[in-house]
Amino acid sequence: MEGREAPAVSGVSCARRRFYVSPMPELVQLQSHLAVIGPALLGYSGGVDSALLAVAGAQALGREQFLAVIGRSPSYPEAQYQAALATARRFGVSLLEIETHEMDDPSYRANPTNRCYFCKHELWQRLGEVARARGFVTILDGTNADDLTEHRPGLKAAEEQRIRSPLAELGWTKEMVRAAARELGIPTWDAPASPCLSSRIQYGLEVTPERLRQVEQGEALLRTLGVSGDLRVRHHGGKARIEAAPDQFALIDAAWTEIEPAFLELGFQSVERDAKGYRHGGLLAELPVLTETGVSVLPRLRRPARP
Repeated sequence: MEGREAPAVSGVSCARRRFYVSPMPELVQLQSHLAVIGPALLGYSGGVDSALLAVAGAQALGREQFLAVIGRSPSYPEAQYQAALATARRFGVSLLEIETHEMDDPSYRANPTNRCYFCKHELWQRLGEVARARGFVTILDGTNADDLTEHRPGLKAAEEQRIRSPLAELGWTKEMVRAAARELGIPTWDAPASPCLSSRIQYGLEVTPERLRQVEQGEALLRTLGVSGDLRVRHHGGKARIEAAPDQFALIDAAWTEIEPAFLELGFQSVERDAKGYRHGGLLAELPVLTETGVSVLPRLRRPARP
């Protein structure tokens, strides 16, 4: 399967970039690890994890042996897409864009708690086609060591497709990723995490292009008003729930006369600010799983690092 190639910006070539020497030992280790892995294709979203791998991979392997691939779909935020393009151009990363079609899968649209599995299954299948067509044996993702302790059903799809995770293999935490990205001068080194738009939609509520649009435009509005840091517009059908860092509450409350009518215009029947503020996995936390003893626990998925 082929897609649209995005040429890198002219300037310092990747061949020269690969000799970049960092005073950060962990970064040198990552570049060496990627060089040993050899020619590779990267599932590239533009988040700080995949951005770090894109830059380090281009430096370690060069343009002919490393390709970053963006999978575009309605659930991929436009702002993140633009950031991904900017980083690739700035660092001369070879880039390819393809379309993914997870929205065609009824299991994905049904939005179960393992929705991410169906999304990643589609992505890795598509990237597998690209890899075979272009002669790449290895496909990489940006999973880090912290991700292995969280509810990430997509890891199962990566296991099935034998996707390698260099950051997790080396035991890199999110903190280490951000430090290395800063060392390399990646502009998004401190950007808040931005998972796919579908992750904002209440489990069991169908994922539709319209709901994805509402979420994306709602968050974009809040950003234009100056809301910074972690932010989610949680979609609960007719109601929108805004999760933001507590230090952003005053700003949101002051702009409420703008926010409320704008959200109603987007098609929500009501909107509220979550008094607890942003919390990782806010929708999952609303779905406790009872054990035989009646204790509420949340599912955890782990994937052992490759040697």
